[in-house]
Amino acid sequence: MNMETTATVTAPPAPRRLEDMNLPLVMMRDILLKTMFRKNVDMVSDLARAICLPSAVTQELIDMSREQRLIEATGTLNANSGNEMGYQLTDAGKARALDALSQSEYFGAMPVPLEVYREQIRRQSIRNIQITRQQLTDAMGHLILPDSLLDHLGPAVSSGRSILMYGPPGNGKSSISNGIRDAMGDKVYVPRAIEYAGQVITVYDPIVHSKAEEESDDPNSLRRRRGFDRRYVRCDRPTVITGGELSLSMLDLVYNPTARTYQAPLQLKSSGGIFIVDDLGRQAEPPQSLINRWIVPLEESKDILSLQSGEKFEVPFDTLVIFSTNFHPNAIFDQAALRRIFYKIKIDGPNQENFLKIFALVARKKGLPLDEGALIHLLNVKYPTIDNVYANYQPVFLIDQMIEICKFEGIPYKMSPELIDRAWANMFVYDEQIVR
Repeated sequence: MNMETTATVTAPPAPRRLEDMNLPLVMMRDILLKTMFRKNVDMVSDLARAICLPSAVTQELIDMSREQRLIEATGTLNANSGNEMGYQLTDAGKARALDALSQSEYFGAMPVPLEVYREQIRRQSIRNIQITRQQLTDAMGHLILPDSLLDHLGPAVSSGRSILMYGPPGNGKSSISNGIRDAMGDKVYVPRAIEYAGQVITVYDPIVHSKAEEESDDPNSLRRRRGFDRRYVRCDRPTVITGGELSLSMLDLVYNPTARTYQAPLQLKSSGGIFIVDDLGRQAEPPQSLINRWIVPLEESKDILSLQSGEKFEVPFDTLVIFSTNFHPNAIFDQAALRRIFYKIKIDGPNQENFLKIFALVARKKGLPLDEGALIHLLNVKYPTIDNVYANYQPVFLIDQMIEICKFEGIPYKMSPELIDRAWANMFVYDEQIVR
């Protein structure tokens, strides 16, 4: 299935010289020394991979450190490494590495300056994508949805702005959110870490980011692709999904006092992708407070973060925020907050026709034969007791219940009015005074 939504995102170019890095020289030198000390690497090629820089730039850093008598050549060529010269820390270099580690435990990949990362955000912005009806339909092919819903969803997703999906529980709001994520088929570049005011903020998170397969060059090709900046990781557009556990503190920088480094908050990790707030209204903080925290980012496409020192700084806010709630918006937000959410889409339960389509689809998938008498009993006897209100979760629930009953009774999978009644009894909890 071709799920490409736009032309390929422009990759961040690799730095060619040390001056292209736009990082403090002392910071780069210290990260090099700490990496050599912690990882015990001594070849330029291995060091280049460890700090994610081209060999030529790495060599410049080594030469600078040699001039400062922090690194020395071992005087031997390693035949197993293409006759590379080996290097090691001098006593002064080890002392400097230990001093630098006492200030910050960070080593490895060189960070990307925040200003440089801003440029990459613009190249791969969520607002650059354009999703067609066919792409959205393909991504949600496993769902039975009315065409009118896609009429509203399509423009909302393509806008890259905020979306509020609301409606009764069990009608696929979470599944629709995941379908939106799947419709975005292109890749973005996520920095391993960024730098601001000499502080390192780690961004790449393997729990959040799905690393794409490496593209290898064809050695016989006349045109070789230029490698991208390896301080970034090529990933699928990220998706952060939070639920009732979301708190305001999760939207702030996380400081590690031991390592003396920062970890990016969830919304920064989701840059170029989707941030899904599921079950809005179930969090410890009231929904109004959560929305108030998002007002500036949603309107101005920038967020404000704070360092331990109290210094505040701006970072790009480039994520499609999807709020999903079972509550009516007017019950949890004031009108000022609702104005900040660009698209409000109600997700209702299916009509009877779509309910039957879902029921048949699930039954076929799970190997439960359909029975006309059982379906007539379900529609004419059971659903009138709940005013014929259908929900998308109900076919799966009822069919799974009937299958488990058949397993327990030791009979072949089947559907009958009696099994419908037994399954139905587990779907709702009634007040005792209602049951006679």
